[in-house]
Amino acid sequence: MSQPQVSIIIVYWNSAKYIPRCLESLSLQTFQDFEIILVDNGSSDNGVAGLEKAQPKFNLKVEHLTSNLGFAAANNLGARLACGKWLALLNADAFPEPDWLEKLLYAAKENPEYLFFSSRQIQANKPEFLDGTGDVYHISGLAWRRHYSLSSNQFGLQAEEIFSACGAAALYSREEFLHVGGFDEDYFSYFEDVDLGFRLRLKGARCLYVPEAIVHHVGSASTGKLSDFVVYHGHRNLVWTYLKNMPTALMLLCFPLFLAMNSYFLISFSLKGRGSVIWRSKRDAWRGLSNVMRKRKEIQHNRQVPLASLWRVMERSLLTPIYVSIRRRRILGS
Repeated sequence: MSQPQVSIIIVYWNSAKYIPRCLESLSLQTFQDFEIILVDNGSSDNGVAGLEKAQPKFNLKVEHLTSNLGFAAANNLGARLACGKWLALLNADAFPEPDWLEKLLYAAKENPEYLFFSSRQIQANKPEFLDGTGDVYHISGLAWRRHYSLSSNQFGLQAEEIFSACGAAALYSREEFLHVGGFDEDYFSYFEDVDLGFRLRLKGARCLYVPEAIVHHVGSASTGKLSDFVVYHGHRNLVWTYLKNMPTALMLLCFPLFLAMNSYFLISFSLKGRGSVIWRSKRDAWRGLSNVMRKRKEIQHNRQVPLASLWRVMERSLLTPIYVSIRRRRILGS
């Protein structure tokens, strides 16, 4: 068989409830020159047993791992096995509309100055609300999904440059993905897509949000919204992302905000009786500092973009992170 133009990577972990609908959605794509690489990340639900034979219409490969290596490592494995020019990352609980791939590839063709692309994610169980339109990165080191839980009829309707793509449904140049080393496997899960986007940007790549590329996403199907797992990995990894990637001049300017943001979350979670997990996340972030600084040295040495181009795509409002955090916790009831 000739090499496909797109390699779709699906990381699977105990998602038997969702994978049939995900694959059915892919079978209906108007663009069909793709392969599917499904990485079973040490699941115990037997949900991918016989999947290759059961789906003969697909160019489908299933890679079985004996244990859960994390979202980052599993996607990296899929990327190394891939043959396509483009990598389309898709969560097992994400269900693309029929023209999803077609719209992403059209955007890539029409906008060659961009090398990675983010989809329009709509909440699968509440389609009146968005699940996100790419990622925002704040100068304090906090990041969040744009337009999360805002009206899907009113927000995210225009194509525009964004900081980075949400890894639940994104398109990357495979060459650029591998060139920067893919996801940081030390992260295991959470914030790895923001970190990847930051490193791609430091090398000169840009990210475009494509509103016509629509995916219906359940979200946090495996780990639970704001579970201890999410809080720990998210808050540990956001520290590593900032310390690795923020150029020195911008770090000197913004470091007081970085300290204030981390202090805010330490106090806030502690007051809510969740001090153990948030303090553990920051402790382990500190313990990994030597490894992070080693990576930083290489990343900053290879930076190819001026500071102004990074500053332009970061969120700079001082009050927005607090507002977003309070609003998200109110939505999630935590």
